Amino acid sequence: MKYAEQTTVSSERSRAEIETILGRYGASSFAYMWQGTTALILFEYNGKRIKFMLQLPSRDDKTIKYTPERGTLRSREAQDKAYEQAVRQKWRALALVIKAKLEAVESGISVFEEEFMANIVLPNGQTTAEYMLPQIDKAYRIGEMPPMLPMLNGGTK
Repeated sequence: MKYAEQTTVSSERSRAEIETILGRYGASSFAYMWQGTTALILFEYNGKRIKFMLQLPSRDDKTIKYTPERGTLRSREAQDKAYEQAVRQKWRALALVIKAKLEAVESGISVFEEEFMANIVLPNGQTTAEYMLPQIDKAYRIGEMPPMLPMLNGGTK
């Protein structure tokens, strides 16, 4: 069972809650936008820019178009209802993640940079995850560590 699978909290309310949470924990800026099935939350905290890309379901997803029990095609109204429920669930989960990470930092359980490392935006616009995951994959495939300063060896800045 997914977290908040049956939530009645609207997506708009969850986004507003995220903004409120960020302000409460000291974020200095906040932005939200969407394109297609991707929503973006961007904020700054202690001089670091953080980006969350939230993949929302497509109205064409099988889980939206068909019933889970028998796999029969849902009515248009039922598809709309399933879609809205799936979107609400995603936003509730993101609100939980952001709040939990900030509370872990506030409580001294961890530090901000460790909690949000994958989502920190680097000077080239990539997140740390976008930059590091290909290097981690390559390191495991070839069994060697990437160079510490790749820009000195002709690597990507």
